[in-house]
Amino acid sequence: MRIISGIYKHRRFDVPRTFKARPTTDFAKENLFNVLNNYIDFEEGPVALDLFAGTGSISLELLSRGCRRVISVEKDPQHWAFIQKVVSELKASQCLPIKGDVFRYMSRCRESFDFIFADPPYALPELVQLPDLVFQYNMLNESGLFVLEHGKDHNFSEHPHFVEQRIYGSVNFSFFTPNVWQDS
Repeated sequence: MRIISGIYKHRRFDVPRTFKARPTTDFAKENLFNVLNNYIDFEEGPVALDLFAGTGSISLELLSRGCRRVISVEKDPQHWAFIQKVVSELKASQCLPIKGDVFRYMSRCRESFDFIFADPPYALPELVQLPDLVFQYNMLNESGLFVLEHGKDHNFSEHPHFVEQRIYGSVNFSFFTPNVWQDS
């Protein structure tokens, strides 16, 4: 796993082969962040939430690019420990890895974020509920952005907060905002 840009650029971390996580590919991650630069001013130090953090790859990229705080939620103890280890090695105290269930975290969260990223297992039955839950729990700031990574079997284009979808190989990203822009 490597960090593409920012203060930790080119740092590499060996992910244990025993991991069950399917990390976002470097190709998809690089393209995602190219698009995110049009939505998010990383120099402003946004606050981000990484759901189903897996290896922590997205969390670390967010930190590297200037997020002032990143919360990473991961249920698997081995994955969570790996994120903790990498955060410690980087001395990145602005990252808070939380070991726990994403849905329980979301239902109890009383904070809103500038950016939320979710990369659930593609076969997760509750995957389709994630956009609704983000908005039901008011987890995004007024100008915030939620990005959901998913497989080709899902289409969120009819969701009232849907903005766009980007496809990079087998990786799909759907973008959602609280205030969908309308063409005049």
